[in-house]
Amino acid sequence: MSRIVYVNGQYPQEEDAKISIFDRGFIFGDGVYEVVPVINGQLVDKEYFLQRLDRSLGELSIAWPCSKQEYLQVMQQLVLRNKLQEGVVYSQVTRGIADRSFPFPADTAPSFVAFTSAMQILENPDAATGIAVATTDDLRWKRRDIKSINLLAQCLAKQDAVSRGASEGWMVEDGFVTEGVTSTAYIVKEGKVITRPLSNLILPGIRRRTLLEISQQQGIELEERLFTVDEALHADEAFISSATTIALPVVSIDGHVIGDGKPGVICMKLRELYKKRLVEEAGASS
Repeated sequence: MSRIVYVNGQYPQEEDAKISIFDRGFIFGDGVYEVVPVINGQLVDKEYFLQRLDRSLGELSIAWPCSKQEYLQVMQQLVLRNKLQEGVVYSQVTRGIADRSFPFPADTAPSFVAFTSAMQILENPDAATGIAVATTDDLRWKRRDIKSINLLAQCLAKQDAVSRGASEGWMVEDGFVTEGVTSTAYIVKEGKVITRPLSNLILPGIRRRTLLEISQQQGIELEERLFTVDEALHADEAFISSATTIALPVVSIDGHVIGDGKPGVICMKLRELYKKRLVEEAGASS
């Protein structure tokens, strides 16, 4: 049975879904996207997701395709229609359909598409073993704070990392780690969680925001600053966070073992606390 997806007001089967070849997302990558986790059949992390989507749309002067409540209802319908218990909903908004021309077209309605993907989030097997990371050059544009659908540089970086036997890439610019290809990057030194501060050079990760909140609540020391690859190689722990991973320990970088080569205590503590928060939110939403 194929998935039911959403395309501009309709819920077709995935094989019947169509979008115009003149959609600016297809031609220019002129749009933004979001990924929202689903736990126990419920959307979670909704508030922060809506805030980030609103900011991304605003930065590109793209109008909301509908009200925020209607946007959530579309995603909830996809969860219901596909009987999704655990996974994510991907949604994308582009500037819309217009003849190919670089300036923004006037009076063009934005396009809105979405689909679900089933996956293990709470009991991701990689959490027990940790993952390998490979460093790769950061080739992206200078507005990485916008969750743009322009992801060619990330595709190149991910393939580079995977081709070297890693699960994730850490992008490097001027000797400093910016972030993971599809995640936020962290190291731990002497009990302190270190991650790069927000700017136009990294995405304001929702999981990053929540993990820092949890760290503060738990009295875990935080430092938002740049760190080098060499510093990461000599850290006590390293980990990543994203919508699909929550928090995952990194046990090697470029083949160099981090700490004792096992998932770190602080990462696993934060992961368990975040899992509890998501399960509670899902329960409150049901």
